[in-house]
Order: sequence, then structure tokens, then C-alpha cells
Amino acid sequence: MNPETPVRTRLTLTATLATALLLTSCGGGSDDAAGAGASGGGSGEALRVATEGTYAPFSFHDPANGNELTGYDVEVARAVGEKLGREVEFSETQFDAIFAGLEAGRIDFIANQIGVNPERQAKYLFSTPYTYSNGVVITRADDTSVTTLADVAGKRSAQSTTSNFAEVATGAGAQIEAVEGFTQAITLLKQSRVDVTINDSLAFLEYQKTTGDQDVKVAVEIDDQSESAFAFAQDSTELQTEVDGALEELRTDGTLAQISEKYFGEDVSAE
Repeated sequence: MNPETPVRTRLTLTATLATALLLTSCGGGSDDAAGAGASGGGSGEALRVATEGTYAPFSFHDPANGNELTGYDVEVARAVGEKLGREVEFSETQFDAIFAGLEAGRIDFIANQIGVNPERQAKYLFSTPYTYSNGVVITRADDTSVTTLADVAGKRSAQSTTSNFAEVATGAGAQIEAVEGFTQAITLLKQSRVDVTINDSLAFLEYQKTTGDQDVKVAVEIDDQSESAFAFAQDSTELQTEVDGALEELRTDGTLAQISEKYFGEDVSAE
């Protein structure tokens, strides 16, 4: 046997081992970097945001602008994403199913005028509020039977069944007619298929400003002020904190007020 063969073999094995160690070291570094990027809510990753897309002026498609998804909530969510350096990807769904995606982990938060109430606070986390408003009872213009909230008792009220206003209507004794959103509620009301709908005063003001519709009116203003915020899953405390920080910056630099003025003519982001 050639005496040099074992020497060459040992050299080859040594080189192979060194190469393997080098590759392993590089691979470990890449894994660590990926892990760091994925921690803390995935900084830099797109924010997955659920919204209705049919609830003007908060979340809707604007035919005057290529049918683009827009609205007060949509613009606030995009502004938050910009502050966090993250793109925002919207997922449109009916309101009554909007929390299912959050619970399944398919979205990061909901931006759709989600009213803050104790029942929801027991299930979800909320950002600081970015909308303050009042509820109103809407009737047909010729209906004089409703002058107080108590007058809706026994009447048919068109509501998204999981909304705060559905709870108000039920508590007042109304019979709920389930609808997908504000537009459908107004349609049923004008067709006399329901008697009332209880909804956000800002939604009604925007609807009347846009359509000039005089066939419906605000019959009653509900005194209790409502607060709307982004909703998160219970395990999203880090993202909640980041979004709250972004909202505070947007409030301080006047962006929230600017978006509010665009849609409502006043600052609805301030209590």
C-alpha cells in the first residue's frame, strides 16, 4: 500500500469537516436572523387587517376613485401601518363573521368601528379608542311614533347582530332583523320591511351628506357616548402596545384630526 494514502485521506477528511462546520455556522446565523425578524409580532411583516368594506364612511369602496377600498377606519389603519413601517393588507368580510378570522389567527386586528364594551373586553384586546360618537334611532321621515328609545319596544329593527347597537335595540325591546351592514338596514327601512335601525350618528350624517336622502331621519339621539377601537386577539399584547404607540403619534402630530375632518368635518378622534 502507498504510505501517502492515509495522509491524503486525513487531509481530505479534515478539509471536509472544516467546510461542514463553516456551512453549519452560516446556517445557524441565518436561522437566528429569521427568528429575530419573526419575534415581537413580525416587525416589517404586513399587518393583516379585517374590515367590512360596506360601511361608509368607515370602510367602503369609492366609485369616484376606481372603486378603491377607503374610509375613515381604513385610512387610520394605513396611517398606523406607516408609523410602524409595515404594509397593511385588508381582508373584507361581513361584520357578523369578522371576529372569526381574529380568533383563528388569520388576521392581526379588526378595523371596522368596533365598539368597546365589557363583553368584548372579556374576549379581546383593544387599542386606545380612535372614534367617539353617539348612537341614533333612524326611522322613515314620515314616522312620528318614535320619540324616545323606549318607543322601539316591539318594533322591527335592522341590525348587524353582533354590533353594540344590536344590543341597544334588544335591550330596548325591539325585534332584530339581521342585516349585513348599514346600507342594507337603510334599504329595508325605506321598503317598510323594518320600522327602525339603530346605528352610529356619524354613519348616518355621512350617508345623508352623500345621498341627500330625505326619506329617513334621526328620530332619537342616544345619550351614551360610544368608543371604537382596533380589536386584537388576547395573545397580541405586543402588537397592541405598538399600535397604541402609533395612534398616540398620529394624535399628537394631527393626523387623526386631519382624517376625521376629511370624513366628518370635525375631529371625532377626540373624546
